[in-house]
Amino acid sequence: MSDYRPPLRDIRFVLDHIADLESIAGLPGYEHVEAEDVHDALAEAGRFLAEVVAPTNVIGDTEGLTHNADGSVTVPEPMVSAYEQLVEAGWLAVSGDPEFGGHGFPGVMATAFQEMLTSSNMAFSLCPMLTISAVEAFQHHGSDELKAVYLEKLISGEWAGTMDLTEPQAGSDVGALRAKAWPETDGTWRVKGTKIYITWGDHEMAENIIHFVLARAPEAPPGTKGISLFLIPKYLVNDDGTLGEKNDVECLSIEHKLGIHASPTCVMEYGEQEGAVAYLVGEVNAGMRCMFTMMNDARLHVGLEGLGLSVRSYQQSLDYAKERRQGRAPGAAKGESSPIIDHPDVRRMLMTMKANIEAIRALVFDTSAAADRSRHAADGAERAAAANRVALLTPVAKAWATDLGVELTSLGIQIHGGAGYVEETGAAQHWRDSRIAPIYEGTNGIQAIDLVMRKLSLGDGSVVEGYLAEMEGTAADLESAGGLDSMAGALRTAVAALRDSTEWLRGATPEDALAGASPYLRQFGVVAGGYYLARLALAAHRELAAADDPWLQAKIETARFYIEQILPQGAGLRPAVIAGVDQLYSITDDLLD
Repeated sequence: MSDYRPPLRDIRFVLDHIADLESIAGLPGYEHVEAEDVHDALAEAGRFLAEVVAPTNVIGDTEGLTHNADGSVTVPEPMVSAYEQLVEAGWLAVSGDPEFGGHGFPGVMATAFQEMLTSSNMAFSLCPMLTISAVEAFQHHGSDELKAVYLEKLISGEWAGTMDLTEPQAGSDVGALRAKAWPETDGTWRVKGTKIYITWGDHEMAENIIHFVLARAPEAPPGTKGISLFLIPKYLVNDDGTLGEKNDVECLSIEHKLGIHASPTCVMEYGEQEGAVAYLVGEVNAGMRCMFTMMNDARLHVGLEGLGLSVRSYQQSLDYAKERRQGRAPGAAKGESSPIIDHPDVRRMLMTMKANIEAIRALVFDTSAAADRSRHAADGAERAAAANRVALLTPVAKAWATDLGVELTSLGIQIHGGAGYVEETGAAQHWRDSRIAPIYEGTNGIQAIDLVMRKLSLGDGSVVEGYLAEMEGTAADLESAGGLDSMAGALRTAVAALRDSTEWLRGATPEDALAGASPYLRQFGVVAGGYYLARLALAAHRELAAADDPWLQAKIETARFYIEQILPQGAGLRPAVIAGVDQLYSITDDLLD
């Protein structure tokens, strides 16, 4: 079982050459930010996470959680200590608003931090991740009065946040929820209802838990148009800011899950007695608009879960492959067993993990950097263009990254052989933890529907067209860069296939488009991965002109492996994209038995 090693140089390379951290640091509002300071801070964060948080990963998985008779949830003590140190060191406030105690650094820096936090302990990372997303929604939609009471504590992490949507009859169909809210004469509200699958719904790591809960106000219209968002604190807050009595909030039970054993997934009851005291966030019946601010931020962070767990699995698999001896590799001396890293099939699996990890990181960081520009660019047109880029890429960053997280952590088990299937090795935990991510924050099928039915039409198709043109421009850059031109043709072919699929879907019937949505998202992700690795190869090629560096050469060879051996899968998905819906229903329900 390997210790976690923060991939700081890989992160820096993507921040510099994909996110363009230098230009982000020059945006209005980031006048106090220097790119080198960001890198120095991330290096210190990596050290902290490797030493303090990463050791809790196995402890949390094996010890798990306790649901006490009084409804409270106890987490392993080392995680409580790690959280206290995380808050005290100020790491959770990295991108928070300085007006409320945050450090005001770019969101892409917080994204890099979140990657390392997720690699250190995914179950643990979900608590601050949801708090950060809650802060995002609260900053946009909360009243000044509520912000004055809650925002500083949420930004610091002293108080944690949750997102409460799901009910037994309302999962992806949020409009079917039944939780009820009614106003009181003092300006507060009361909420009554049951929510399920609430991540970190109860725990003792933070002093207070602030639940963001969807419920229906009186005379609300049916469906999603009749949903409002409410803030419900676990403990009420006194006028002087101290914590008062416990609210009418109860954790009824916790789920027993495949993975993330140290993350309490709770059934929450609001208002079992007289109704939980609540505060309206935004306007009545505008809850979905408010919640989507939180969900879109969370979706990008969920994409990081696929990345973070793949990194941890890859590091452990690489160490094992170097140490484990089995069989004789080609060219090895007779009578000697070879490290399995010398066997071509193991090498292929390691290269597949490495190349996909670098592709995912580039996509997620690029999306995060666009989010920074959408908020801080001086020019309105630039902000709008960046916001459209975020909208286009978010479903891909969430779904493709988490699908790959499951596949790559499974490869990590395969590299370990039989030992990987044994829990004591630790390889299986990464796969078990990763399996929830394709389900979180809208299943990956929903992300594909969002991409095809909503995002391809942004700007009447000009947004996706601009992104495809970027890819084609990078293929041209490969052609003109000495030594990289052999990759250009494969990238051009893949982009052409993606363009054909895009045009077909934009002209398809809704039924046919829905049938092709998931293979299209996969195709989009695979091709985007080739595009980003090509950009990293070009950056490495430029730097190699000044200094010979094997690490930079490895960036080029990793890109070459992806573009020549993985990228062709993108064009191979086109027949599934354009097959239409009829074949899916060519067998009747009874013949599916």
